[in-house]
Amino acid sequence: MECAICAKHRGDGPLVGPVVWADETIVVSHRPGTFPGYLFVETRRHVAALDELTPDEVSAVSRAAWCAARGLRAELAPEHVFSAIAGRSVAHFHQHVFVRYRGTPAELAWMDGPSWTGTPVVDIGALRGRLAGYF
Repeated sequence: MECAICAKHRGDGPLVGPVVWADETIVVSHRPGTFPGYLFVETRRHVAALDELTPDEVSAVSRAAWCAARGLRAELAPEHVFSAIAGRSVAHFHQHVFVRYRGTPAELAWMDGPSWTGTPVVDIGALRGRLAGYF
């Protein structure tokens, strides 16, 4: 079975979202859908796990996640910016960087913020353009 993230990088499949920034090593994209402020930092090279990255990829991922977090905080003023590497559903390295909006109900776990229906309405295309300036 083909990797869903490799397909995404070619512009195919359900994971395709607006690209915020990319270079020869990393792609940063916004999650598809209507929740503003959920980014993925992915390696272009198909590799499954953090410990399989090259030193250059580790540096590129780290810098991209830092830029993403700074941009999300500046543009959306969230309660918190989370970052997580889980790698359970797709065996292609990807790091989640996403916000928790102020006012998110306390009963929603840290990773469930995107399910909250009270998130602000934000033009994700315009947000993508503003976030690109942080890279």
